[in-house]
Amino acid sequence: MNTETPSLLVEGLSASYGSVPAIEDVSLRIDPGSIVTLLGVNGAGKSTAIKAICGLLRARTGTVRLFGQDVTGLSPDRMLRKGLAVVPEGRRLFGAMTFRENLELGAYSRSDAAAVRRDMERVLGLFPELRDRLSTVVGTFSGGQQQMVAVARALMSAPRILMLDEPTIGLAPVVVDRIMDLIREIAASGIDILLIEQNAEVALGVADRAYILEAGRVIAEDSAAVLAQSEFVKKAYMGI
Repeated sequence: MNTETPSLLVEGLSASYGSVPAIEDVSLRIDPGSIVTLLGVNGAGKSTAIKAICGLLRARTGTVRLFGQDVTGLSPDRMLRKGLAVVPEGRRLFGAMTFRENLELGAYSRSDAAAVRRDMERVLGLFPELRDRLSTVVGTFSGGQQQMVAVARALMSAPRILMLDEPTIGLAPVVVDRIMDLIREIAASGIDILLIEQNAEVALGVADRAYILEAGRVIAEDSAAVLAQSEFVKKAYMGI
């Protein structure tokens, strides 16, 4: 059993939209240096779980601990300042602004100008295909490039944990592969990852550990390698 303090520990989290339950008794953990994936079909409650963890949706019950500290109920802005960044589903970029302006907005919570400049160079190093497009309006980028911008913008907040909500949805297979490579690079740089995905095969190929959400509840959890070989997972989530 891992006795190291988790980077993120979620216990018994439940949340609703009005009187309609959305997630019930969700528990998961991210250990330092790991990529964790939360799998499930559309409507399983994956995005709701992210919203409840980061403070966009008030939890009815349960706790969220970040690096050992109880942060349950904190606003998304305060969670960001504590090191938790989210790349939302649909990217939500400022399409009329340039790539550089989007990156600068990602660092809005920081006052360390010199460190922000260094981080911009480091982030651009992860996206060499976009480096010469800093002055380009991101609304003209392809879908895959916009996803990269969304990830780059989140990295500019200097997170310790990065949560990505459906980063591969609607992208061509070659772009999906590029996004997965980026996730590995980000994790290797010391940022822990929570990856929300419908594409189980892709997610299990990059993750260390996986949780499966169905109808708002965690129905299975194990190492990604074990779940990837599960006949249930192959049939229900991978179409094999």
